[in-house]
Amino acid sequence: METPGYREVASDAMRYWEIKRIFYNLALAVVVLIHFFAAWPGSKEILQVDALLGLFLLAVLANVAYCAAYIVDIFAQMTGYRELWRNFRWVLFAVGLLFAAILTHFFSSRIFSAHMDPRR
Repeated sequence: METPGYREVASDAMRYWEIKRIFYNLALAVVVLIHFFAAWPGSKEILQVDALLGLFLLAVLANVAYCAAYIVDIFAQMTGYRELWRNFRWVLFAVGLLFAAILTHFFSSRIFSAHMDPRR
């Protein structure tokens, strides 16, 4: 079995992971929006520049963490288990998405719980 070149492996990784990044970001946005609307109307207070910049920073960090999948994927594709890995790398996506959603849940609940409506 011939080991593929780095260019081929990197291109394959990009084709696979970048389309999934859209779903990753949508899933994390849904988690944030659920917490935002659960804390409504108190969560309106968070709509200030500093708080929005903080949320933007967390979104960027979530996408930087997403890039860790490339390290695992490229490494696995450079081994003799490339075809097996390509059939099961969705597991890495699922576990990573679940982990990120849990982290997003905890961050969002802390951010928006401070702004909960006291009448609730």
